[in-house]
Amino acid sequence: MTGKKRSTPFYFGGAASCVAAVVVHPFDLTKVRLQNTKGACSQGMFSTMIKIARTEGVLQLYAGLSASILRQATYSTVRFGGYEKLKQHIGQGKDLSLLQLLFCSSTAGAIGGACGNPADVVNVRMQSDGQLPPQQRRNYKHALDGVLRIAREEGLPALFRGVGPNVNRAILMTSSQCVSYDTFKDLLLRYSPLQDGLALHFSSSTLAVSASFFFPSSQPYSFIFSFQGLVATTVCSPVDVIKTRIMTASTPGASSLQIMASMYRSEGLASFFKGWTPAFIRLAPQTIITFVVLEQFKKWHTSWHDQNDKQLVLAKI
Repeated sequence: MTGKKRSTPFYFGGAASCVAAVVVHPFDLTKVRLQNTKGACSQGMFSTMIKIARTEGVLQLYAGLSASILRQATYSTVRFGGYEKLKQHIGQGKDLSLLQLLFCSSTAGAIGGACGNPADVVNVRMQSDGQLPPQQRRNYKHALDGVLRIAREEGLPALFRGVGPNVNRAILMTSSQCVSYDTFKDLLLRYSPLQDGLALHFSSSTLAVSASFFFPSSQPYSFIFSFQGLVATTVCSPVDVIKTRIMTASTPGASSLQIMASMYRSEGLASFFKGWTPAFIRLAPQTIITFVVLEQFKKWHTSWHDQNDKQLVLAKI
């Protein structure tokens, strides 16, 4: 029957994230370059991007794109797909509480972070290659070449270097993005004239990364996500910087805590927020594009199946 609720394919979230990754990749690359800069960092986001374009070529702003897509195809497929499946299993057709949504997103984020770690190691290394001396560059041809070479030259454990900080970051990011989007979508459906469609999806995803604060006080948890973009970027920044530095290392080194202590002593507190600006700017289009494309995938999937059901019914008449 047309309009009935359907379960959507597990991979839709990953596919939507791959689309977004293509758009925001230059900001992601710039973030990694700034995070890898040791000592006092005087360069800003735009000066770093201009320097990359001048010294390495404009196309190098997309260095490591294949690894970024592979990362989203693993990490985001699992976190978005897992989040939806957990919601269905726990909710059983009913609305979930905030704590239940946080449980689903945290669990899915943790598993997704672990699954996407190998691609993330390759991604970070490919993005940072250009700032290394020529003799130290790894020159991976593409993402799969990077995965195979790391496994062969450094051993399989190297593909899971930095998995701790990566999982922590994935939990924070998935919880802030998915729960805030679901919350705003629900509030807009209840308290605005918007119906389920592109306008609702765009508005919900935009609110999930903006500093909006106008929802009814009868929803006491709505304010938690008002500054999602600002808070998510700031909270994730320290673990993101540590993750990047661990992953770019050629050999196993210090633990996360030792790296944190060393960074604080030699570079100061500000070192934990290197790359914050491109990370923040990247978050808005990444989130909006991901959720809008994801919802379109769901809409097309439902429409396609409804059309097939309709044809089957007509064929039986």
